[in-house]
Amino acid sequence: MGLLSILRKLRAAPEKDLRLLLLGLDNAGKTTILKILASEDITQITPTAGFNIKSVISDGFKLNVWDIGGQRKIRPYWKNYFENTDVLIYVVDSSDRKRLEETGLELYELLADDKLENVPLLVYANKQDLPEALTASDLAQALGLPTIKDRAWQIQACTASQGSGVREGMEWVCKSIKKK
Repeated sequence: MGLLSILRKLRAAPEKDLRLLLLGLDNAGKTTILKILASEDITQITPTAGFNIKSVISDGFKLNVWDIGGQRKIRPYWKNYFENTDVLIYVVDSSDRKRLEETGLELYELLADDKLENVPLLVYANKQDLPEALTASDLAQALGLPTIKDRAWQIQACTASQGSGVREGMEWVCKSIKKK
């Protein structure tokens, strides 16, 4: 069953509104993931200069997804969007090994912020279709994810441009919220 059919099936009034914050370095695939979740066309995606917001229904939840631009000059403003975040989704370009350290530093700066304390973390290991891509397992190790003990976290391999792995990540998000 595709994501679109799942969303259509769940169009009934959602049980709860959730705020999801979608972050990551520029060109990681955040907006592509957002558009896939909203069942929108992904052929014309441009860099996000500010933010995009989409609401989608999934598993009885209304997910309000905030996609914030990842350019270096925008990142200091990320903290303005932390308030009331239910789930942090961090997107990594798995093939961009040159920026692996940079993306790790940004991720851990986010995790250290008091406003994101105990907020579940989903990491999308995006661009798995590219030849240089680290596997989700290797990326988890490189980012030190197994050392995270203060929150639920999950890494999900995906190729956003093909829609693969995106739905599975959102299923984890809904399950982790139900456990709360």
